[in-house]
Amino acid sequence: MSYMLKLRIWRGDASGGEIKDYPVEVSDGEVVLDAIHRVQASQAGDLAVRWNCKAGKCGSCSAEVNGRPRLMCMCRLSDFEEDEVITVTPMRAFPVIRDLVTDVSYNYEKAKELPAFAPPERDPDGKRRMQQIDVERGQECRKCIECFLCQNTCHVVRDHEDNKPAFAGPRFFLRYAELDMHPLDTHDRRALAQDAAGLGMCNITKCCTEVCPEGIKITDNAIIPLKERVVDRKFDPLVWLGSKIGVRNKDNDGRTEV
Repeated sequence: MSYMLKLRIWRGDASGGEIKDYPVEVSDGEVVLDAIHRVQASQAGDLAVRWNCKAGKCGSCSAEVNGRPRLMCMCRLSDFEEDEVITVTPMRAFPVIRDLVTDVSYNYEKAKELPAFAPPERDPDGKRRMQQIDVERGQECRKCIECFLCQNTCHVVRDHEDNKPAFAGPRFFLRYAELDMHPLDTHDRRALAQDAAGLGMCNITKCCTEVCPEGIKITDNAIIPLKERVVDRKFDPLVWLGSKIGVRNKDNDGRTEV
């Protein structure tokens, strides 16, 4: 069954814009991205929107639907009343390029600052070994599709533009945590997460977890454990003593030997 959806879309570019009304016919079972495409095909051929897979796995169609950061392809029209107005706007934390497309290059710059996985030398038989429990521990972190909705909803990024140079954001704290818990990674990333990535600026409001389309518990399973490891390194007297007597030694490449 079809009905007329009261759809409002932000139109504009970096110089400014406005929200415009686009009544559009939609059908049962459709998502917001379907409605956007129908508007693009029938009423506004120049409407700019970023999308790719339409299956909630590429992270391309991130936007704000009625003020909440969401993937448009995973936002079902059945979640709204038929007479409800749906307003779609671009992600607020990033500069607008045009219409619903934003410049998310900030995230790629932050990715460059994060040292890559650095495994140790192989065992004599040419292999590297880790236990299954260690494989499973980081599996949740690897589910990230880089939609950057967590970055968009994080108030440290969203409300304070001047924080961006010093703050990596929840997506990259997730990556720091994944590598830090990996038994074969030889970098000690705790100081880097605190000093260069601004981990201490996160006040664990869990807003990033709330908008994650993959259901990753970013705060509980990545950020908080990473904060605890940073605090242990700085303030736990046993950890401090161990580093002094050589339980953990770092060579000139920054790699850690246990």
